[in-house]
Amino acid sequence: MKQYVDKSISFDEYSKLIDQLVADGRTTGPNQSEKMAEYTRLNRQRMVRLGKTVDPLDEATNGAAAISRRMIWLIITEAWCGDAAQNIPVIEKVAGLSDKIETRYILREENLELMDRFLTEGARSIPKLIALDARTYEVLGTWGPRPKEAQDLFASLKADGVEKALITEQLQRWYNADRGRSLQQEFAGLVGLWQDRMTSRLSGGLPPAGHAMTTGASLD
Repeated sequence: MKQYVDKSISFDEYSKLIDQLVADGRTTGPNQSEKMAEYTRLNRQRMVRLGKTVDPLDEATNGAAAISRRMIWLIITEAWCGDAAQNIPVIEKVAGLSDKIETRYILREENLELMDRFLTEGARSIPKLIALDARTYEVLGTWGPRPKEAQDLFASLKADGVEKALITEQLQRWYNADRGRSLQQEFAGLVGLWQDRMTSRLSGGLPPAGHAMTTGASLD
């Protein structure tokens, strides 16, 4: 995993990349259509707004405060992705609560071999966060592409044959009502599990991470 961390960029660099793409009327990835460029412009506005308006929950603050070992959160994303725009500002808010967490960003379309190691029900869904031990680069767990409640909503609508545009609309309404609370609550538990995995590996008491959980987050 170290090779991917080495080629990744910081959140500040990722934000500047999107700003430049918006200024150029472009986006990340091979599809450079006007529609995808417009998604990117709207997503950047959303990211800025959420970065200013999302407040840390007590659960997230307490969970972050308990972290004692450094970890890296490597996030697979693309500028045009609506779920990424909704979740990345909240992830940054949580990560900013602890100096033991470093976030790094990497583009899916330029790293499909990495993406294919962390599929969601067989799909290249993003954003996908991979939690790593900062010392060994071992995978501690994953999260993504959405909080569990949103993922369940998506799966239900898709199973019912709802059109993609209507699914996107319903998810947008969910995100607007949730205001980042569900993601923070999930991470409050996950950071503790990931730290326990690091501690157990140091003592030789835990085997390699197993199968993904069905909640959208995992220990693997």
